Amino acid sequence: MNVIYVYLIFRKKGYAFGSLSAVFDYLTEDDVGIKKTTLLHRSGKLPLITRRAIINKLPILRKKRNDKKD
Repeated sequence: MNVIYVYLIFRKKGYAFGSLSAVFDYLTEDDVGIKKTTLLHRSGKLPLITRRAIINKLPILRKKRNDKKD
């Protein structure tokens, strides 16, 4: 499972999203510095650096399962 991390350079703030489309529910194309369609087409080439943001796909680290045997 991955998370999309967007760091806005000029605001000095980072945001985590569950999908690339979710980015544009909260931020505008002007905020990110790239159009939604362009980002969706270039998603295989992350990290992506624009003039306004750094967009990266990061894995979510989860606790390892403990299999209890009774």
